[in-house]
Formats: sequence, C-alpha cells, structure tokens
Amino acid sequence: MSGASPSAADPAAVPAQFQSFLAFDFGLKRTGVAVGSRLLGRANALPTIRTDAKEARLQQAGERIREWQPHALVVGVPYHPDGAAHENTVRARKFGRQLHARFGLPVYEVDERYSTTEALAGGARDADAASACIILEQFLRSLA
Repeated sequence: MSGASPSAADPAAVPAQFQSFLAFDFGLKRTGVAVGSRLLGRANALPTIRTDAKEARLQQAGERIREWQPHALVVGVPYHPDGAAHENTVRARKFGRQLHARFGLPVYEVDERYSTTEALAGGARDADAASACIILEQFLRSLA
C-alpha cells in the first residue's frame, strides 16, 4: 500500500509521518470532500464538488489537494450490504486510481457502506461532505 496504487487501509502500512489526509465520497454528480489530521482524529467538511464531468471533478479535486497539501488521499468505496461490489464500487476505485495517477499521492480505500445513511440520520445539510467526514474519521480511527 505504498504510493503505487489505491488499496484498502491497512493501518500498519500507513507511514507514521502521514499526518494529514483529504477524503473523497465519490459520486457521479457530487463528490463530498473532507480534510483531517491523524493527530486530532477528526475531519472537517469542505465544499462538495458538484459536476458530472470527469475532468472538472479531477480539476476541482486538484484544487483541494493544492490548498490543503495532504500526505495522502482516502476514497470511500461503496459495497452492497452483503459486501458484494457493484457499479459504483468500480467507479469509486477508478476515481482513486485517477487521483493517484494525476497527483502522485498514496490513495487509501475505505469501505463506505452506510456513510450517506449515517450522514442523513445525523441531520447533515450536505450529505456528501458529511459522508466524506465519516469516511475519513473511520480511516483515522483505524490508525489509532
């Protein structure tokens, strides 16, 4: 799980010097974004990327990456409740590979089943950004 390609988060494989992370809750029209730190174990929502164009999505992700300068990226990957992959699983993993190829940062995948449901149940005004926070905080907890 070096910077070579996206993979599931194995806490032992995330270098201790990686302290700041940017997370994405990929969607075809909206992609939630959050930033967080290992030290605090918390994530903060950033403005959701609202576009259905691949290039524009990657460009806006790049703007967030340049602004926040994370050590690594985290991408939520959805699965069916039984753990089976589906169309959006493939899309989210592809988005992670595109982020890695374009920006050269390590990308870690997190199973994001129910993150949107949790965000909506918590009264989120922007479910996508709140889901990105949930994904990132789950990742950060796995590092503790």
